[in-house]
Amino acid sequence: MTATVAKAELHCHIEGAASPALVVEQARRYDEDVSAIVDGDRFVWNDFTQFLAAYDKASSLFRTAGDYALLCETYLRSLAGCGALYSEIFVSPDHARAAGLAPQAYVEGLAEGIETARTATGIEARMIVVGIRHFGPEAVADAARFAASLRHPLVTGFGMAGEERFGAVPEYLEAFAIAREAGLGITVHAGELAGADSVRAVLDHIRPPRIGHGVRAIEDGDLVKRLADEGTVLETCPGSNVALGIYSGFASHPLPRLMKAGLRVTLNSDDPPYFATTLEREYEEAEKAMGLDEEALRAITTTAIEAAFVDETTRAGLLEQVRGPGR
Repeated sequence: MTATVAKAELHCHIEGAASPALVVEQARRYDEDVSAIVDGDRFVWNDFTQFLAAYDKASSLFRTAGDYALLCETYLRSLAGCGALYSEIFVSPDHARAAGLAPQAYVEGLAEGIETARTATGIEARMIVVGIRHFGPEAVADAARFAASLRHPLVTGFGMAGEERFGAVPEYLEAFAIAREAGLGITVHAGELAGADSVRAVLDHIRPPRIGHGVRAIEDGDLVKRLADEGTVLETCPGSNVALGIYSGFASHPLPRLMKAGLRVTLNSDDPPYFATTLEREYEEAEKAMGLDEEALRAITTTAIEAAFVDETTRAGLLEQVRGPGR
């Protein structure tokens, strides 16, 4: 059934979308050794700290605008192949600088990949610039200044990613003020490794329309009601949650309970090859392990398009595609 349902994704880190095969190819190009982080068709890590280390090592192998154009095009083509109409990718100027690439060239390379994939498949995509929380408040504010300065039609959002347990939310308010002033959509990671209090802190201080993950709000009934009442959209990533040991499996994931409580949710792959998932698998497991039917899956895609950081003309066209002929 999921093969016939149009899909959309709001939460994927573009560096984290690089497959092991592509990382090995890049390592050969730059004469680097990745044997410590790649074993055949999987990345090697055992905890969140090791995951971040593997992620950073792999990311360092994308060093030119052309490298990022290839990465972005490859990922978007794979999404289109599973029926995805739309994608938002998290892009990190800090990772670009760490690889020796100017952030402006980084964005231009990614934009080239987006345009090439759109021409080839019809998939639409936008970029969300993210600051990395554990790099500290000033680094996140710098990322927001960069995002605000771009005025690029494909850069439509700003967010904060990284280690949720680092720092207090009020320390990062300057970054979000800069992003809002520039008219960028806002999203914040919370409620995955950190608990319900991290979600509440984001709501209290930043009040974003979307929260990345947010699933541990289920631990607090009052918070669940607040999210439902305020219409906050959760960018849920069940495969990520399972891989990181937050939940024992897809069947025990709280997504269905969140939906039953009236929350607006979406399905996303986060860092797909690191977590042995794809957007297609997220939809498949939502059907098979969580018991969601075609109508529920279509509603999830509709929510993603409604919450997308995209112009209204594009949104209307995408919603028409989700509805399909005769709907």
